[in-house]
Parts: sequence; C-alpha cells; structure tokens
Amino acid sequence: MQQATDLNLATSDQLFTRAKDLIPGGVNSPVRAFRAVGGHPVFMKSAQGAWLTDVDGNRYLDFINSWGPMILGHAPQIVLEAVQRALPDSLSFGAPTRREVEMAELICDMVPSVEKVRLVNSGTEATMSAIRVARGYTGRDKILKFEGCYHGHGDSFLISAGSGALTLGTPDSPGVTESVAKDTLTVPYNDLGAVEQAITANPNQIAAIILEPVVGNIGLVPPADGYLQGLRELCTKHGIVFIFDEVMTGFRLARGGAQELFGIQPDMTTLGKIIGGGMPVGAYGGRAEIMDQVAPAGKVYQAGTLSGNPIATAAGMAQLRYLNEHPEVYEQLERTSARLAEGTYEIAAELGLNYTVNRVGSMWSVFFTQQPVTDLASAKTSDLEAFGRYFRAMLNRGVYLAPSQFEALFVSTAVTDDLVDFYLSACRESMREAHGL
Repeated sequence: MQQATDLNLATSDQLFTRAKDLIPGGVNSPVRAFRAVGGHPVFMKSAQGAWLTDVDGNRYLDFINSWGPMILGHAPQIVLEAVQRALPDSLSFGAPTRREVEMAELICDMVPSVEKVRLVNSGTEATMSAIRVARGYTGRDKILKFEGCYHGHGDSFLISAGSGALTLGTPDSPGVTESVAKDTLTVPYNDLGAVEQAITANPNQIAAIILEPVVGNIGLVPPADGYLQGLRELCTKHGIVFIFDEVMTGFRLARGGAQELFGIQPDMTTLGKIIGGGMPVGAYGGRAEIMDQVAPAGKVYQAGTLSGNPIATAAGMAQLRYLNEHPEVYEQLERTSARLAEGTYEIAAELGLNYTVNRVGSMWSVFFTQQPVTDLASAKTSDLEAFGRYFRAMLNRGVYLAPSQFEALFVSTAVTDDLVDFYLSACRESMREAHGL
C-alpha cells in the first residue's frame, strides 16, 4: 500500500468507532459500511487525479470516483476554478439565477431526448419526481421496474432493488407500505417477454417503465441486443412513459449518455452524478408536453429550496462544458477501460478462474462467477466470499474498488497507462491471494 504522512487526524478505526455511536451503522450511505467485504470503512481525507488519500495517510488508485461523478479525476482544475469564481457571490439565493438557465440549455443540447428539464438536488429526487410526473401525465398508478435496478431510496423503488439494498439483503425495505408495493411491478432485466406479460396483466394501468439502460447496481450489466428498442416499442404501443435512469450513465457512456450510445429516445430521463461535477445535483427532463405537467406550468407539484444551487451548477457546468467540447475524452476512456477490463479477464483466465467481466464504455465489473451475467439472478451466482478476499487484497495493495460485488466500477481520465499497469499487477497478486494460488 502506498504511504503518505499525516498524523494530524484520527485514524479510520477511531473515526468509525465514534461514528457508530452517532450515525446509523456508522455511515451515511449503506454501501460504505464494508459489510459485504468485511472490515470497516476507510475514511478519506483528500483526493487528487486518480488517487485517494485516507486519514491514515494511505493512498489508493480510485475506481469508484465518488460512484461516477469524477469522470475527469478528483479535483480537476476547471471545476475548482469555476467554484472559486462562484463562491464570493453567496452560496444560495432561493431565487432564479443565470446559471440555472445556462445549465438547462446545456442539458437540452447534450441529451437527445430532453426538451425541457427541472433541476433538483440528487438522483433519488430526480427519479421520484419523474415517476410522479409520469403518473400525473398518464392518469395511471402503476410503474414497472426491473429486478436489481436501483433508482434511489424512494418508496416505489425499494422493491427488488439493487445497490446497497441488495448488498444488505433487504431489497424490500421495512417502511414501504403494501399499497406502494402493490403499484410497483417488477420483472427480470433483459427479459422482454416478462415485460409484455406484465403489460397484458395490467391493461391501461402502467404509467411508466423505468430502468437503468445499462445496469450499474448489480454490478455492470449491459442490455441485450434489441432489448431497449423492444421496450421503446412496447411503451409507444401502450401509452406508457419510458424513463431512462441515466444518473450513472448520463454524460459518462457518451456525450448524450446511454440513449446516444444505443440510439434510443426515452420519453423522460433522470440525471445526476456527473451533472454536478462532484456537487449534489440532479435533474429530470423529457418531452415538453410531459414536462409541462410540472408546477407552476402544470398541476404536478415538485419543489426544492436548493434546486439550481449556484455553486453546484457552477461545478456541473464546468465539467459538462469540458465534456461537450472535448469528444476525445470518450475515446481515451474507451481505450483505458478496455485495457482494464480485458486485462482483468485475461489474468483470471490465466489463473484458471474464468470469471465474467462486463463492460460498457468506462463502466465495468468483474463477477466472481463463470456464468454470463445478464440479470440479477445470474449476478447472484457470484462467489461473494472470494470477492471479499479479493477486495481486501486489492485495498492492501493500494487499489480502491467498490466494496460490493454488486456495484459497477468507474474509470476517470486521470487513469494513465502506467496506472493501468499498476492496477493489473495488483489484480494478479490479489486474485492469487484470494484463491490461495
């Protein structure tokens, strides 16, 4: 593990002990708890480029990147400078600002299907709002989601959820009422026939179908050929609002997200993570006739005191403008990510492990199973104990992975060829250690 020197802060051990007395589980988001991999969470102090530094002075090559937002690496100068310029004007107004308009213009320009957009403060807020708008627009109550897809912690989405809900083994959360569960239909991902059956069994009742076009919350799972197009056709035929949850994939897989990459036009899109440049920002948007249902233009109410926050929009616009003006970013990310994923697969194969590696653009996962992973059921065939040993071995070698088999990894432009080599070396030794080879 690469070492730095800092004796001014409490250790991760000490901080976690204190946190457990004050914060549920000692963390402010469940997947941070390390329960799926053993041990306790590492508390971070700072980050620069491709590297994280914890409070104990250890440095890690980062493949979480704040769960996706840090596509340009940590603390990119263009984002820091934008925030510094915005700071003297105050942190919040509770009134409209120029940046909100400019952010909306930028999103509508970059995302193919978005004609109008509403800024919010998180991905969860975006998905909750999009569902409400779809229900208001259609006059229907039910929604259809996919097993293992995670759309934040809204009640409707904690039915067969992924991400931390899956890791903790409580996908159907206490506190979600029977009436909410009754209005949430779930089917397996990549199974078009199951969607058709659900629509037939609930005629003229489904307001929206929402999915991650590329799943990131059971690990990385790509859509099967023709799957997204098939869903688009079903939604058009039955008057169902088709929602792409691009909180993870938006601006990451391409300039216009997964919908640009796959050539599919959803009716609505939810955004987050990259859109904020590391600050808490979300958005939902889509066809003008649907978005015009939102108050004050329409009767579907949604509001937020800090929505369009001037500091957050400054950070987000700086990053989005850079991505918009530098398409070579995506070419670099594709090359780097291909080396990482293919190298991982080759190492596993050399060791006789034959694990499954899935990748789309700069998102990828290695599944500790020989079975192809196409949905939640196949992801669950992974050897979770072996993954936990592998995670700890990589952490000890200075590589920070997602602390769960059921999370995607994210690559930033700060990962250079020599850092890919560093990762692959650590990967080989960690796989040997995890399997006693």
